[in-house]
Amino acid sequence: MSIRLETERLILRPWRTDDEEALVRHANSRRVWLALRDLFPHPYTLDDARTFLLLNELKPDPPTELAIEHAGEPVGGIGLHPQTDVARFNAEIGYWIGEAFWGRGLATEALRRFTGYAFEQFPFERLEGWVFATNPSSGRVLEKAGYEREATLRRSAFKDGRFLDCHLYVRFRPR
Repeated sequence: MSIRLETERLILRPWRTDDEEALVRHANSRRVWLALRDLFPHPYTLDDARTFLLLNELKPDPPTELAIEHAGEPVGGIGLHPQTDVARFNAEIGYWIGEAFWGRGLATEALRRFTGYAFEQFPFERLEGWVFATNPSSGRVLEKAGYEREATLRRSAFKDGRFLDCHLYVRFRPR
């Protein structure tokens, strides 16, 4: 399946092997890494990009992870992480944008479109966004995309040598 989701300024599309240089350029930022789970490496090397892109080729169809393309190059990523067992109708949604593109509304634009795609293509009832309390900008992105803050999970994450509170945002399938 060839997915191409368009917004006013963005294209959300599957990652390609020729994205590796742009991926390293935008992902290799300590400030980006500080807002993400530790599965996202730092420093972000060419080997990391190649491994990610290779693994992404094995992902399901329709894809759960897409590149966020702006002005002809990928500047970030967005994806779903389906839950299992009794939470099988839930998915965690996550996104990142290269630091050079922060503050332009691109994450919100991508999240709005990707959320619609998630509800159109998958049977999820609930999408969850987890945000470190140290990253209020990401909370605003979720709120602008129609997510509501449901809870604060105190000292629920350990990142960069310290415990952090996490805010849990949720959006339900439209009825």
